[in-house]
Amino acid sequence: MKHASFRAAVTTALSLAVLGAIILLLLPKYWVFLLTAVFIVGIALQSLGLVTGRTGMISLCQMSFAGVGAWVTGYLNLIEAPGGLAVWMLVGGLAAVPVGVAIGLPALRLRGINLAIVTLGFAAAFDTVLATITFPGQTSFTQVARPDAFATDRGYFLFVLLVYGIIAVALEFLSRSRLGASWLAVRHSERAAAANGISIPRAKLSAFAISAFISGISGGLLAGYLGTLVSENFSMMQSLALFAVSTMAGAHFTLGAIAGGMMIVLFPELLRRLNLPQDVGNVFFAIGAVQALSSGETIAETWTRLARKLGPKRKVEAAVAAGALPEKTAHPTGTALEVRDVTVRYGAVTALSGVNLTVPAGTVVGLVGPNGAGKSTLVDAIAGFLYRYDGSILLNGKPLEGLSATSRANIGIRRTWQTTRIAPELRVGEYIRLAAGPISATELESLLAWFGCPGPDTPIGTVDVGTRRLLDVAGAVASRAPVILLDEPAAGVSYDEALKLGERIAAIPATFGSAVLLIEHDMDLVRRACSAITVFDFGRVIANGAPGDVLDMPVVQKAYMGIEFEEAAA
Repeated sequence: MKHASFRAAVTTALSLAVLGAIILLLLPKYWVFLLTAVFIVGIALQSLGLVTGRTGMISLCQMSFAGVGAWVTGYLNLIEAPGGLAVWMLVGGLAAVPVGVAIGLPALRLRGINLAIVTLGFAAAFDTVLATITFPGQTSFTQVARPDAFATDRGYFLFVLLVYGIIAVALEFLSRSRLGASWLAVRHSERAAAANGISIPRAKLSAFAISAFISGISGGLLAGYLGTLVSENFSMMQSLALFAVSTMAGAHFTLGAIAGGMMIVLFPELLRRLNLPQDVGNVFFAIGAVQALSSGETIAETWTRLARKLGPKRKVEAAVAAGALPEKTAHPTGTALEVRDVTVRYGAVTALSGVNLTVPAGTVVGLVGPNGAGKSTLVDAIAGFLYRYDGSILLNGKPLEGLSATSRANIGIRRTWQTTRIAPELRVGEYIRLAAGPISATELESLLAWFGCPGPDTPIGTVDVGTRRLLDVAGAVASRAPVILLDEPAAGVSYDEALKLGERIAAIPATFGSAVLLIEHDMDLVRRACSAITVFDFGRVIANGAPGDVLDMPVVQKAYMGIEFEEAAA
């Protein structure tokens, strides 16, 4: 992934350099001045793209963070603090960080419209505060001093472009790090992210903190651009317009942020020349945001998809083994997972009733039963997504009660889901590293080849559902956890592929050292993979033992296969 990050960063830097050269050499001074604002707004859009586009949280107060950065920059200019604008805007960005963290705290429990209301309320409160105070230097008309080397409008454009490029390149590297992958995972499914050992609070708060820092820098740049500022520059309506354009353009992409900046800055200029009301722009942005939300595709994503279609076709092939299979990791012998008298009630409904289950280390145990028997409820209880249950669950003899899903994942319980929950924006290698933690390139290639998965640079959005199911299993296995919970891994996989998957699952304990609890309806896969099975019906264990013996029991055939007892006995 380091090479991919470096290539993306170089491409971004060269593209911005070419664009900047064209603007400086070919456009008149007035348009250079306007395009400076485009890139300043683009920085604010990049900050919003991080928290909204990458992490999936709604923030309607982004210009408030910019206002904090602008106020601090203006104050440092007024007292003639050392360092100049380059230092002042960084200090302003840092000043916005605690504000961003404070706004991010409600995101730990709120999402969607509820979080939007909280952030909108903060933007309204910030408007009220700004109405009672003035920006430093506003009444005395003290201009924020630009850096000496970039004092002219063309020079300041170059300065802003340089800052934009630094932020864009940094975000390229950050987006391909484990932290960046965790943001996408949280956006796609918080439960799946937690199951991979990702701290949801850390992911959300880091996104808000970095986003506020970048937005604060944009406020400092705006102070240098305009010289003096007024509260209307950072009003709640400005934040709403920024969110609408970010949603429409796809501000988490470098190209999308520039396109969004052009919409916000140049569209009003077009309206002015056509003698149309400026409010028309906000209506246009709102319609565009609704269209993007309804279609699920931003402008930047549309361009990326078209470019991929027009570009050279790349065949997605299975990875080539890079040597021997990963070296086995030794786990404790004895009992890996034990469920003791677990009972789960939802009001008057008993989902699990006194369930006992044992998964010895180095084995694959199947968990079967009809739909609604309680299998998923048990998996949720084991993995930590169900806090209220009676009884006890032990990992290597140690009780897990009181531990969150993230904590349980980090100490050795990993799970997959009935439907794939991998963020499609990730690449294969990025997802495996997200699920497994540090893993060498050789081991990654060997793992993917062992499961018959595409190479590490393959975008997950380009592979079929069956392959994504294999990647689910590969990610869990790569963690080398003591216990892996596989919830219907053969869903979406052909019959032949399911049989091959069964062979791979059966080999997981010997190859990777992990015990497996397999929840599956495919009896051929269960027979091939499991050394023992436990059968559920109506939240109770009705049988357990060797697959051949258990599946031939009349009580199991009646409960699971719909065969009456008398018919089975005949």
